[in-house]
Parts: sequence; structure tokens; C-alpha cells
Amino acid sequence: MEFPPETLDRREGPYGEVALRRRESAGAATYEIIANGCFLMDTSDGRSERLLIDATLSSLDDRDDRPSPSVLIGGLGVGFSLAHAAAQPRWGAITVVEREQAVIDWHADGPLAQISGPALADARVEIVRADLVEHVRSASVRYDALCLDIDNGPDWTVTEDNESLYSPSGLAACAARLTPGGVLAVWSAQPSTAFEQALREAGYAGVRTAEIPVRRGVPDAVHLAIRP
Repeated sequence: MEFPPETLDRREGPYGEVALRRRESAGAATYEIIANGCFLMDTSDGRSERLLIDATLSSLDDRDDRPSPSVLIGGLGVGFSLAHAAAQPRWGAITVVEREQAVIDWHADGPLAQISGPALADARVEIVRADLVEHVRSASVRYDALCLDIDNGPDWTVTEDNESLYSPSGLAACAARLTPGGVLAVWSAQPSTAFEQALREAGYAGVRTAEIPVRRGVPDAVHLAIRP
């Protein structure tokens, strides 16, 4: 039996409302993050979030054997990507950029700590509260990989400001944050041939899409590209 979702926390922030909900089904609890009424993600699966990390690391290893590659994960979400990265000793510094203080709090001392707790205690992990678009455009540090999961995909953004991340200038900014041969990985709720073409036109190499089948509808996707 499935019960109506229970809202555990709801906050108004600079980008609108963000909420954490719990849904009970067959005796198991699933947590959902909702932004401005739009479903973002939940804890029911996590395969595609883990694929985001695995496909990125595989792309790095296929090209060179750099020791302890650094990765920027944006954003924190329900924590699957962070937890999976921190469970792999191959990664060096792991930086997570999250703009919502509420999401950070839900992981620090809330229900989502059950997913991210060990990762947050890892010395390699740093949580940066910032807007990812602004961070990518203004930061001076470079990373070996960018794993971006802040929208439902390049064609379905949570806020209008995020659209610039997938524009030519935004993709150029991502390239500037990558070391030579670094990997850009972008999660999407569905494959986007238009975004693949945008990556090629922005000068990225090795553009490809990895897919994860879902129970209903089109597969989730991770778009991957290499900074030459």
C-alpha cells in the first residue's frame, strides 16, 4: 500500500521553494526533492547517478593514467553521486557545489545523511555552497572531471538561469574549468541529440551518451565529452 507523500521540510530560498518529501510504499521509505513544484530526484534507484560517476572515471582511464583525478560534482541532490565517488579510492579531491542550504542541511543532519554520511566524513570531500553556473564561470581551480546533475537535463532546466550552462558560452566555461583531457559529464532525464551536437560545436571531442533504462518511458542518460 502506498500513502500520500509527507512533506518533511519546505523552505523559500533565492531560487524559489525547495522541499523534501517522504513517500511510504510497501513498508519502505523513499525521499524526494521538489524544487518550485518540479520533481527533481528521489532515493528509489540511483543507478543513473552512479553511472554519472562510473562513466566519467572510465572515460578518464581510457585516455590516460593520471593519479588521483579531481572531480567537481554539481549538485548534491540525494547524495548518490557523492556517495559513489567517495566509495572509490581512485578519486582524489571531490568537490560538491550545491546552491541550496536546505539540501546541504538534509545531508548534514537530516534523513539524507543515511546516504551521504560516510562520504561527508571523507577527507577528500569538500561541500561548496554556491550557484554552479556562477562557480563554473568564476572559479580559478581546474578539475579533471565535471559531473553535472542540477537539472532534469539540458532541455529541461529547474530555473531559467541554468539554461546558460548548456549554451556555447556555458560549455566554454566548463572547458575552462577542465584540465586538458578532462571529462565533462551531464546527467539528463532523456537523451538529447541537440545537446550532443552543441558539445561538438563547442569543440569537445569523444562525445557520446550512456543510457540507463527506466521502468517507464525513455531512458535516463549521461552525456560525456572530452576537453581536447
